[in-house]
Amino acid sequence: MNFSAVILAGGKSSRMGRDKAFLELDGKPLLARQIQTVREAGAGEVFISGRADMDYSEPGCRVLADQFSGAGPLAGIHAGLNAATTPLLLVLAVDLVEMDSTFLRELTQAGTGVIPRVAGKIEPLAAAYPGKGASLAELMLREGKFAVRDFAEACVQAGLAKFADFPVTTSSRFHNLNSPADLPCLT
Repeated sequence: MNFSAVILAGGKSSRMGRDKAFLELDGKPLLARQIQTVREAGAGEVFISGRADMDYSEPGCRVLADQFSGAGPLAGIHAGLNAATTPLLLVLAVDLVEMDSTFLRELTQAGTGVIPRVAGKIEPLAAAYPGKGASLAELMLREGKFAVRDFAEACVQAGLAKFADFPVTTSSRFHNLNSPADLPCLT
């Protein structure tokens, strides 16, 4: 399946105290790790949704500007859906360091939108969204609705995606880094 990917790296990282995208884990910046992960999953093109005041040019991926500033990850997903040249966009948050390419590849195999759910909890920041979801994302953003979980549910209700239920044993994949205490091996 041919698909695109966007790494969501535009957060303020206020609890972390510095930009998460450039934190290193095992000697490699988180952004570079996530780019490698989505490429290993099979992404044909990779975008970075980042902050306007940061230089993300080193990884050699196209950096996307949010059309809706201050709207959080949904604005990055919207930008990725609009930029993608494929019918499917794999979304991955920069701080989901336990995510692996095998799991992400599984999400893209259906050829349609697939949003993970673990123990009933929607995990929308490591998910595959259909390109047709761009107009739905734009509508929500224009209405001031910025919650990515609401967007994921709306995609499912509109028949653009489906939820995929995973056992609670997979929940560590969705653990994100919020503060330095979340992962002591960060440098």
